[in-house]
Amino acid sequence: MKQVFFLVILSLATSIGFAQDVNVLLKEAQNLEIQLKEGEALDKYKAVLTIDPKNVKALVKAAELNVANGSRQKDKKQMRLYYESALAYAQRAIEANANDADALYAMAMASGRMTDVADDNKKIVAYVKDVKLFSDKALAINPNHGKANFTLGKWHYEMVTLSGFKKAAVKLFYGGLPDGDIEKAISYMEKCRTIEPYFVRNYFDLAKAYEEANRPAKMIEILQKLVKLPVRTADDAGIKAAGQELLNKTL
Repeated sequence: MKQVFFLVILSLATSIGFAQDVNVLLKEAQNLEIQLKEGEALDKYKAVLTIDPKNVKALVKAAELNVANGSRQKDKKQMRLYYESALAYAQRAIEANANDADALYAMAMASGRMTDVADDNKKIVAYVKDVKLFSDKALAINPNHGKANFTLGKWHYEMVTLSGFKKAAVKLFYGGLPDGDIEKAISYMEKCRTIEPYFVRNYFDLAKAYEEANRPAKMIEILQKLVKLPVRTADDAGIKAAGQELLNKTL
C-alpha cells in the first residue's frame, strides 16, 4: 500500500514538474517573439513539444513561425519546406484537438500558403478548399477569432483577384470559380481589425481589398493607420514600408 501511495505521489510530482517546465518555456518563447527573435522562439516551442507533443499552443505557434520564415525565402524549394513544416504542425494541432479554433485557424493559414508552392493543380484546389473549410470551422467555434476572420477575408479577396495559372486550375478542378465576394473580404478583415488592432498584415490586405472595391478614401484611411502601427513581428517593418509606398502612390 505504501509503495502504491509513493508511486502516485511521484507521478503527481512529475506531472507538476512537466507542467511547470512547459509554462516556463512558453513564457520564454513569448518573450523572444516580443524581441523579434523568431528563430529562438521557434526553438523554445519545439522544446515544449518534446515534453508535451500535443500542446496546441506550441503547435500553432510553430506553424505560424514556419509560415513567417517561409514567406521570407527567395528560393521556392526552401519556401516549400517551411510551408510544409507549418502544415505538419497544423495537422498535429488538429489531431490534438479537432475542436480548437486556434488549431483550425492554423490549418487554414498553412493551407493558404501551400497554394503558393504546390505544383499539382488538384493539390492547389484542395488547399484552396481547405482554407475556407477550416476558417469556417474555426469561426463556427469562435466567431471572434481575429486571425481566422483575416484568413477567411483574404480567401474571399484572392478568389476575386485570382489570375494566371492558379485561376485556370481553380476554375477547372473546382468546377468553376468559388463565390469570392470583395465585400465579404472587407467585412471579415474589418472584424479582424477590431479584434486584433495591431495585426499589421491585416491592415495591408484590407487596404488592397478597398482598392479592389474601388473605395480609395477607405484605402487611404487604412494605409494611414497602418504606417503608424508599432512593429510587433519581424515582418511588420517590411509590411509597413510596402504600405507607405502604396500610400505615396495613391496620394
